[in-house]
This record gives sequence, C-alpha cells and structure tokens, in this order.
Amino acid sequence: MRNDDLHELPPWDDDDEFEEEEGESWKPKPTTEACKAMYVQWNDVMTVLRAAIDSMPDTDNEGLYDKEHMDYLKGSVLGDAFEVAVKIKSSEVGLYTIRMENASIIRKNAQYIKISTNGFLEDGLMSDEYRRVIREEIDKFRELFKHWVSTFEKDEYEDEWGLFI
Repeated sequence: MRNDDLHELPPWDDDDEFEEEEGESWKPKPTTEACKAMYVQWNDVMTVLRAAIDSMPDTDNEGLYDKEHMDYLKGSVLGDAFEVAVKIKSSEVGLYTIRMENASIIRKNAQYIKISTNGFLEDGLMSDEYRRVIREEIDKFRELFKHWVSTFEKDEYEDEWGLFI
C-alpha cells in the first residue's frame, strides 16, 4: 500500500473555499496554499499517530491504567489531533482573529500530542520508533505552520477580547 493511499482526513477540497470578493479569483492566495500544505502534512501526522495508538495495549503491564483510562488517553490524543485538522480548514474564513485563534489551538494541540508521546514511551505504552516518527512529522508540520502564520494579514475587524490586536 502506498502512503498516499492512507487517509485519516478527508482530502482537501478546493471547492470548499469561502467566497472571494468579486474579481479576486486570479490573485495568488499564499495563506490558502500554506494552509493546504499544512493540512496535507497533518494527514501524515494523523496516519502515523493512528497506527501508534492502534498498537498501544488496552491496559499497561504494570496495572497502572485500566481499559477505561487507556481509552480516555487514546481518545484525548486523537481528539486533539482531529481538532487540528478542523481548525486548519476553518481558518480559511479569512478573518485575522479567527486565524490567530485557530493557530493558537493548533499549536497547543500539536505540542500536547508531542508531549503525550513522551509519557506513552515512559510508561511502556508506545515504541520509541513510533514516538520518533510522530515527532519528526510534527516537526515538519511546525515548519509549514510557521510559514502559514507569516502569511496572515491583519484586517479591520477588532478582537473584542483584546487578545489578537
């Protein structure tokens, strides 16, 4: 099976883009292209993460975690991973404050996933190979993320909470 046959996420659909201002369709869209590249890379993260989670036992060898707690740990990491994909896609509304808010959530979730793999490794729940590959894929994602954020343009809408000013 080829890697591009593995999909945790629905493929990026250019038709899902939000409505453009009239006469703007010819202009390059650096934020959208950066967003799309991030989404594709996050699918790679999701593929490896899912394989790692699926390989984890239902309980640990030491009896520290029962099945219910293991299901919670796995679900928490996967939930955060799927939220990253949702936040990437929903950033294309074009509003600066929404993009910044989503970028903050994306960063937090990606960091949580990376840190969780350390705990899984220490507790003997995940192999070092899976941990290493997940971290490498997230590192690639982080570089795309940094480029994406650099394309944001502040708009005239005010953040009524005063966070993204």
